[in-house]
Amino acid sequence: MSFEQALDMLSRDERFKATVYAMNTLLIQKGIYTKEEFQKLFVEWAAKQNDHSIEKIPQSSTVSV
Repeated sequence: MSFEQALDMLSRDERFKATVYAMNTLLIQKGIYTKEEFQKLFVEWAAKQNDHSIEKIPQSSTVSV
């Protein structure tokens, strides 16, 4: 399969995911960063996103017991 065929076959979302996969694979293989460093930063980003979603919950939606 050629690169052009792969582009035609994939949706926009899938092309983005393939790009991230390829870039991260190359960066790890070239020793730019380790898998562990990537995973640490991934977890940090996910935790920040979770914190932001908690902040967006209106106070009036909390339930008193």
